[in-house]
Amino acid sequence: MPKIKTHKATAKRFKYSKRGKLMRTKVGKSHLRRKKSKRVKRMLTEMHEVTTPGEIKRVKKLAPYLKKNR
Repeated sequence: MPKIKTHKATAKRFKYSKRGKLMRTKVGKSHLRRKKSKRVKRMLTEMHEVTTPGEIKRVKKLAPYLKKNR
């Protein structure tokens, strides 16, 4: 059976935490940063947990070889 191709945009946006939770980056930190306060920019760098079961299933399908930290 052939390997499944990884969706590269998904692989860049999601990572697994040390405890095995799927984490995502926040949107809105790529451009138009001059308008944003330091506090907002700092908050955009944090990772947040993905809690929706459907979203977790979709990410696993798009990025099947995403490394889980053990």
